[in-house]
Amino acid sequence: MKRFKIILLICYLTFFKLSFSEEKNNMKPPIPLPPEITENVNNDFKVPDIKKYGEDIDGDDLRYLEKTYTVMMEAKVNVFIPLEVISDIDIETTIVDNQVKEIPFEIELNRTPEKKDYYSIKYSESVIDIDRDGKIDTYINSPKYINEKISKDNYVKIYGENISKEGKHNKTIYVTVEIGE
Repeated sequence: MKRFKIILLICYLTFFKLSFSEEKNNMKPPIPLPPEITENVNNDFKVPDIKKYGEDIDGDDLRYLEKTYTVMMEAKVNVFIPLEVISDIDIETTIVDNQVKEIPFEIELNRTPEKKDYYSIKYSESVIDIDRDGKIDTYINSPKYINEKISKDNYVKIYGENISKEGKHNKTIYVTVEIGE
């Protein structure tokens, strides 16, 4: 509805400019037109003058302007800033033998969500084979919805019994905020 009002305002201002322009002989549109439209425009267009006496071209009586109005309009624009994750999370841990580690982490958003139980955290992967041996060994868990600027109930759970390759393993996971179900 707001876009419609803005478009209506632009149309009104364009019509007003075209109707009451002082440059009647060399009329140019107030808003530059794209090249594909300006190529076919006839620049010989002349806005007809308002006759003050005599008869109109069709023989009708002249119409006289009885009233003029000044219209004041106001436009307000709401700027929506999307909810997004602004923190980078680096998790490092050492797993020995068949240990099961649960590593908590926090996710910071750019603002507090305006609706409760509406937004959720989504990961590019939440079930991971960190050492690429074919066995799932790492799980990322978060609450179903995020309602605070800083989400603290997130954790990574690593099962050492499923890790068969020794060494340092790296994995990049992308975190986004989505509208919950």
